[in-house]
Amino acid sequence: MNKEIKTWLFDIKTSIEEIESYFKDGGKKYELFVNDIRTKRAVERNLEIIGEAVYRILNKDDSIKITNARKIVDNRNRIIHGYNSVSDNVIWGILIRHIPKLKEEIIKLLNN
Repeated sequence: MNKEIKTWLFDIKTSIEEIESYFKDGGKKYELFVNDIRTKRAVERNLEIIGEAVYRILNKDDSIKITNARKIVDNRNRIIHGYNSVSDNVIWGILIRHIPKLKEEIIKLLNN
């Protein structure tokens, strides 16, 4: 695998681990998330990084399969360009449903 792609995969893994670290003390509770602006902004920033890394991977080698890659990139664009339309519910859904699966996928890709 290309060195740049491995770097971007590692960036995705690191961003996911950072997101997970924000919820270690209080657990993943929606109320804590929506009432903590710093955590929300930190999560959004990490989702931007994940989206950008996925975008770069797809442009470098479209044979690498990442589930919902296009949606991940679209989410990044929405956070950056449509920041006023970013919904806490949507971000929370991504954190609960999609981030754990993405982490598994990225770890498998890094281990190949």
